[in-house]
Amino acid sequence: MPTSQEITIYDIADHLGVSISTVSRGLHNNPAISEDTRLKIAEAAAALGYRRNLFTGSLRNRAAHTIGVIVHDLNNQFMSSVLTGISSVASAAGYEIIIAYSAQSTTKEALNAQNFLKRRVSGVIASLVCDNNDLSHFRPFYDKKVPVIFFDSAEKHPGSSLVVIDNAGSAYQATQHLLGQGCRRIVLVTGNKNREIYAQRYKGYAEALRDYGIGIDDNLVLTNELNKAAGIDAADAIMRIYPRPDAAFITDDYTAAVCMNKLSDAGWCIPEDLALVGFNDDFISRAVSPQLTTIQYPGIEIGEITAHNLINNIKGYYNNGATRIVVRSRLIQRASSQRLFA
Repeated sequence: MPTSQEITIYDIADHLGVSISTVSRGLHNNPAISEDTRLKIAEAAAALGYRRNLFTGSLRNRAAHTIGVIVHDLNNQFMSSVLTGISSVASAAGYEIIIAYSAQSTTKEALNAQNFLKRRVSGVIASLVCDNNDLSHFRPFYDKKVPVIFFDSAEKHPGSSLVVIDNAGSAYQATQHLLGQGCRRIVLVTGNKNREIYAQRYKGYAEALRDYGIGIDDNLVLTNELNKAAGIDAADAIMRIYPRPDAAFITDDYTAAVCMNKLSDAGWCIPEDLALVGFNDDFISRAVSPQLTTIQYPGIEIGEITAHNLINNIKGYYNNGATRIVVRSRLIQRASSQRLFA
C-alpha cells in the first residue's frame, strides 16, 4: 500500500473485501454493522494509517451521498423521464445526482466515468453510447465495490447490472398489430443496430414477419439517427419504394410524427394509405393528427427502479453485477394504425 498517498475508506474496503458503505458505517459505529465487523474495520484502519479529517468530513459525507448519472442523449422525452424518476428516488433517499452528458462519444463517456471516480460518487447509473463495446472505464468502480447500473443499454454485456424493457417483444407486438390490420409490406425505421436496443427491435420485427410467413425485404428496413431529418428521409424513402408499402413501424415517436406530416403533405392518408406505429409514447404521439399508435416506454418507472436498486446496493446489498430487470411496456392503439374497425 503506497504511504505517500492519503489512505481512504476505499483502501480499507479494498483491504477487507467489503463495500464502501460498510466501512463508512463501521467507522461511525453504526449499529447496523456487527461488532465483529466494526472491530475488523477499526483494526484495518489503524494498520493502514487511516486518519479521518474532521474538517473535510462534511464534504466527504456529501460525496458519499452523490450518484453520478451518465447519459448519451439529452434531446428526447424518454431520457428526461428517466432522469425525473432517478431524481425523485435519489432525493427522497437523501442523495444528490450529478448528470454527465457523453453526446454519443465513447471518449466523453470514459472521461465522465473517470471524473465520477475522482469525485468519489457513491454509485453510477449510465446509458451507454450506441457503438460502445468496451466497459473497461467502469472496471475501477467494480474494483472499488462502487455499484454501477446501466439502463436502456448494455444487454450484450451479461455480467452487467441493467434495467431495460423487452425491446424484441415490444417490436414484435407493434409489428404483429400492423399485420393484424391486414398490412403485409411493413417498413421498419430504426436506429443504429450496433446499439443493442435497436438490434433487439429489429429482431422482434423480423420474428413477427416470419411468424406470418413473410420474408425480410431489406428495401423495407431503413436505418437512421431517429430525429427530424430522419423523419423526412423516411417519408421520402417510403414514397420511392415500389411496390408501395402499406405500413411503417418507426422506433421513435418524434421521427414518426415528422414522417407522418410529410406524407400527409404529399397527399397520403394515414392510416388508409399507410398505417403507422411509433415508439416511446412521447407527448408528440398525442399531439399529432391522427394520434399515433405507439409502444409505451415507461421512462419514469425505469428511472425509479434503477435508482432504487442502485441505492440498495450502496447501502450494502452490493451484488456481482448480474442483475437484469425487465420493465413492462405495452402497445397503445390510436388512430394512426386503425385500418380495420369492429
